[in-house]
Amino acid sequence: MKKRANRWWEIIKDIRNQTFDVIGTTSDDTLLTNNVVEMCNAGVLVQCDTPQYTGNETEEDLHIPGYTREKGLYQKVLSEFESKTGRALSGDSEVVDHFFSRPCNNLK
Repeated sequence: MKKRANRWWEIIKDIRNQTFDVIGTTSDDTLLTNNVVEMCNAGVLVQCDTPQYTGNETEEDLHIPGYTREKGLYQKVLSEFESKTGRALSGDSEVVDHFFSRPCNNLK
């Protein structure tokens, strides 16, 4: 029997505006996590959630209490990061070195 790979939903949350968006599903949330840490360290107040993907729910079924869905939120916060830092976060692992060295202190 074939082993099924674990998958998670990738959700980005804007803490200031209490909005969220579902980015999609993944079997490796490292890039999203690293990007969120970099954005947080730059003063972009975001968080990510990665609930288990069961295959029984759709993107529209996902809700976060107290948050409103905002389509395109991930691109919006990536752009905010770029304007604050002059750097772009992309699909490479450019931020991995910083992941463990700088905790996100902006979310107290």
